[in-house]
Amino acid sequence: MSTVGLLRTLFNPKILPSNVTQLQSLNRSPFLLGFLFNHEQVRNMSRVKRRNTHPGYWLPLKNVQKKDDKISADNLRFVREVIQDKYKNKSPLKGSELQIEKTEWDPKTKRSGVIARNIGRQQMWDKDGNKIVCTVLHVLDNHVIRYIPPEEYVKTSRGAIHFKNKTPLGCLVVGAEATNPEKFTRQYCNLFSEVGLLPKKTLSRFIITPNAALPPCTPITAGHFLVGQAVDVYGKTVDHGFQGVVKRWGFKGGPASHGATKFHRRGGTIGTGRDKARVWPGTKMPGHMGSERRYNRGLMIMRINMKYNVIYVKGTVPGPTNSIVRIFDTLLPLRKLKEAPPHPTYFPPEDGTQKEEDIWDSSLHVYGSPSISV
Repeated sequence: MSTVGLLRTLFNPKILPSNVTQLQSLNRSPFLLGFLFNHEQVRNMSRVKRRNTHPGYWLPLKNVQKKDDKISADNLRFVREVIQDKYKNKSPLKGSELQIEKTEWDPKTKRSGVIARNIGRQQMWDKDGNKIVCTVLHVLDNHVIRYIPPEEYVKTSRGAIHFKNKTPLGCLVVGAEATNPEKFTRQYCNLFSEVGLLPKKTLSRFIITPNAALPPCTPITAGHFLVGQAVDVYGKTVDHGFQGVVKRWGFKGGPASHGATKFHRRGGTIGTGRDKARVWPGTKMPGHMGSERRYNRGLMIMRINMKYNVIYVKGTVPGPTNSIVRIFDTLLPLRKLKEAPPHPTYFPPEDGTQKEEDIWDSSLHVYGSPSISV
């Protein structure tokens, strides 16, 4: 049976689908069988922007209602002492205190990322005198809040969606930038009661392999990465609000004179006619510009300051200054790590020695060193 005849047979209401001849014909056409009877198909319209500007539904409420009652200075001091006593039970772990199985790094290992703040841009120069524009990322007070094994994470709503028909991986919850617990709700503060840390302003989940798991309360610093390593930076782009086609898409606009009236920054015709008689999806029109979550992949780390936990990456990252970004090991196959990084993260050596305070790439000109040698 031909494809046209098969379609006519299938959509003929007088013929039942239990006909043996039809089923045999469908078995010989697996693509057509999946096309007609796959009820789990998802229409993926990449031309339609999917913007989500509000926080995820899985994040608990942080803000609390402002109280009108006055509190005395003595009572305020007492409350702060109680808070300090509650959160001083545990301290950040060191490398020798890890209660996990020691594993070796391999190229398939997926390590945790870090939460950083974009604090601006700085120019640096290589030894040939070429200017390099770098983005300065400050790694905030990062601590591990919780580790969810693969067998547990795949049962959650997010894990079931992420690892559908895939091998499940673990999830590491990392918090950054500790702050006053009086500013948050009790439900949010309870997330940090088990680890003995002050509540964090920002929480993020990182998908990792089991051999890169970290116990709660473990600090993650800028030493988690290496100079010369390529990383992926994830953030939200600058929000420009509702804009026209000239700024949003770079249109030329209409003529400035010769009878042009109210058409200087218009988009013109959108091409509807006899054949289409509708607006095609993806047509460049006025709308919301920016506020999109984006990845910048393959950015090179040029400098790391271990004293202040600052990373200098070559190029630009998504988002304005003072925005929060996430830094990961790159996924680009030609820029992946070939040597073992600090695994599962960097810990100061037990003998008390520290890394250099400022680590520069070998191609950069270090400030303070002579630029000309004879």
